[in-house]
Amino acid sequence: MDIFDLLSLAGGLSLFLFGMNVMGQALERRAGGSLRRLLGRMTTKKAAGLLTGLAVTAVIQSSSATTVMVVGFVNSGLMTLKQAINVIMGANIGTTVTAWILSLAGIDSGNVFVQLLKPSSFTPVLALAGVGFTMFSRSDRKKDTGTVLLGFATLMFGMETMSDAVAGLRDMPGFQQLFLLFKNPFLGVLAGAVLTAIIQSSSASVGILQALAVTGRVSYGAAVPIIMGQNIGTCVTALLSAVGANQNAKRAAMVHLSFNVIGTAVWLAVFCVVKTALAPAVLDESASLLGIAVVHSVFNVLCTVLMLPMSGFLEKLVCRLVPGTKKPETVSELDERLLAAPPIALERCRAVAVDMALCAVNCLKDAMEAIRSYTPELARRVREAEERADHYEDILGTYLVKLSAGQISEEDSGVAAEILKVIGDFERISDHAVNIVGSVEELREKELTLSAEANREMELLTGAVGEIMELSLRAFLQNDLAAAEQVEPLEQVIDLLKETFRSRHIQRLQQQKCSIVAGFVWSDLLTDLERVSDHCSNIAGGVIDAALGNLNVHESVRAVRSDRERFLERYEAYRKKYAEAAPG
Repeated sequence: MDIFDLLSLAGGLSLFLFGMNVMGQALERRAGGSLRRLLGRMTTKKAAGLLTGLAVTAVIQSSSATTVMVVGFVNSGLMTLKQAINVIMGANIGTTVTAWILSLAGIDSGNVFVQLLKPSSFTPVLALAGVGFTMFSRSDRKKDTGTVLLGFATLMFGMETMSDAVAGLRDMPGFQQLFLLFKNPFLGVLAGAVLTAIIQSSSASVGILQALAVTGRVSYGAAVPIIMGQNIGTCVTALLSAVGANQNAKRAAMVHLSFNVIGTAVWLAVFCVVKTALAPAVLDESASLLGIAVVHSVFNVLCTVLMLPMSGFLEKLVCRLVPGTKKPETVSELDERLLAAPPIALERCRAVAVDMALCAVNCLKDAMEAIRSYTPELARRVREAEERADHYEDILGTYLVKLSAGQISEEDSGVAAEILKVIGDFERISDHAVNIVGSVEELREKELTLSAEANREMELLTGAVGEIMELSLRAFLQNDLAAAEQVEPLEQVIDLLKETFRSRHIQRLQQQKCSIVAGFVWSDLLTDLERVSDHCSNIAGGVIDAALGNLNVHESVRAVRSDRERFLERYEAYRKKYAEAAPG
């Protein structure tokens, strides 16, 4: 083996790792909706969690990535530690899919149809199709499909390049001595753990072992301990991701490590006993690509069979390894670990946006209650809720910008845009709530009162604003188009109420039924309440945007108004309910 073979080996390894990474990311984007549905099935049932972990890992081709996501779920409160244990066990089985795919490179037959199953036969076709999808398709989903095909083709090309580069090693005595050394089970486990910890992917390290197996110098006796060690090495990624996470997230990462260490220790002991007592001849045979895939799968299945009934023990163990703290830990609202899975990160963003919406609506309700019956407690609640709404907007805006900067699907990009638009409106609603409380406090400090007529008008206006707020909230929470379409007609009636009440206020001023100073405060209250209805209109427009695929709220508003007959019917109903009921 000369310097050029070493360069080929380095190049092949680089292509192999790059192809695996690209393919995994594209598969994740392509299966975004499926990942979202799978997340919803993560229940406390062992079988459901196990199958979920297996399926997700089989899709994204990385148990490390799945475990990092699980740490993020636990850190965000999306998953309990008990659920995480089952998913992590499933991930260890799902990661074996890669080795089976790579084992296709070992097919050797004169039959044309069997030969077509060999990657070197069909990879060029996949690469060509991938280029076609990527360069000439406008659909993001088709582009992702093309990227998957290109990633797979690159992975397999890297695998073949590595295999060709190491082929000369079969004649080197030193290489043979190296793998004779790895027949010592403990050295084999150590080698597998270190290699996998460095490249942070058990699938990739198994692929490298399969590439070395083509030399014919890798026996099953050496391969089995190395594969066992690889399961321990892959835990490094999850452990690193748990740095800075909360207590339960650290425990989830420790579950991954404990599961693999215990499983490896038990089955390594069994392996040593069998090797010493029976000395089966198969351990001295050269490992094939298919044989390594079989060993990898059997070992991970055996670990799961061993540990699945002991999940309760595993939970107690990690709780002892990561003891609880006296101070309650705050749950991270948005975890950056979830950015690795954009569909799930968006699901979490929407959940936080729902919390923000409820916070803003309750803030406004308290502010309108303060108009009727002010208390310092109400004022305090309004200001605290406004600060929370500001915090929600900051973290959501920052998180969504980071998410959008990555490679996400067109569908996910639309969801992110919708959330970004509505959080600004909910935050402004909370601002207007604080303004309303400030106006009420000004009336109290200056010992001003509103006339009975003005109070009756305020009751009507707050009733209309309360209704439009409920409609827009229902539209956002439930994606209720029927509720969203009722918002714009009511917003027009609120505009009418504002102008009508302002005109009547001027008449009261002329008749000296109201003071000028109180009139200024009254005008401020009208303005804040009317602007709340404007933001409700924007929120409803955002819901309609998402349904129609528009990016322009004004287009959605025009779409609602375009059905003039229905719009006028709703407008008249609200006008009779509020405008005609106004005193005077």
